[in-house]
Amino acid sequence: MTREPLRVGPARRARLAIRASQHTGPTAHLAPGCVQANLVVLPRAVASDFVTFAARNPKPCPIVEVVEQGTEAVCSAPGSDLRTDVPRYRLFVDGNHTDSATDATSWWRDDLVSVLLGCSFSFEAALLRAGLPVRHVEQGCNVPMYITDRPCEPAGNFAGPLVVSMRPMPTGSVGQVRRITDAYPSAHGGPVHVGDPADLGIEDLHAPDFGDPVDIHDGEVPMFWACGVTPQLAIAYARPEMAITHEPGHMFITDLPAEASAQETAQL
Repeated sequence: MTREPLRVGPARRARLAIRASQHTGPTAHLAPGCVQANLVVLPRAVASDFVTFAARNPKPCPIVEVVEQGTEAVCSAPGSDLRTDVPRYRLFVDGNHTDSATDATSWWRDDLVSVLLGCSFSFEAALLRAGLPVRHVEQGCNVPMYITDRPCEPAGNFAGPLVVSMRPMPTGSVGQVRRITDAYPSAHGGPVHVGDPADLGIEDLHAPDFGDPVDIHDGEVPMFWACGVTPQLAIAYARPEMAITHEPGHMFITDLPAEASAQETAQL
């Protein structure tokens, strides 16, 4: 049976640009309105434990799709190639980050299972439409991400602390920001904390563990969302023989419309 030609929408255009190495940086505000996803690739022998870990920790690990075989995210991004369509990848060996690359083809094995997890970049277009600041987009840098002192619920050998992303928002807009992002559970949903970073065990907002620091203006408060980099710490803890992930901030862009998932949630 002949497959119908794929429609070249904004997500597919972005993936093709990434595949051609025309875009190798962070994906914030790339293909706005499309669901972006974190990537975790593991040997089949340990993948089921990781999927259980994700199910037990849905805020940092909202599952978008599990690709049990092959390299195409058939449901969320037909025509995609998970080996080439992320701007930058990380390779872990025995839990240690040993290499980074813009193409993961040479690392791929036939026994790998790929898990796509929702990303907070997916709701940023809604924040911008509401006239709210998204500072890392304004500054043209990566979102700041921090390791917290909050533990995730373990599954098998997978365990570790919650990682959060931070966006400063006007103090008077906190309720509005919470309502907007609450409507995107597949993109981590509403914030896990607002205010003092010390309550999360974060010592210095100007020294993120991943990404780049951003300015916080007078009259703004830091807001923190669960982050899909959390699984990378769980991989370091579990020490599987190998794993492939995205580089923090460098996401896989799906064809799924972020607004559709928000509207479906609002109707429940």
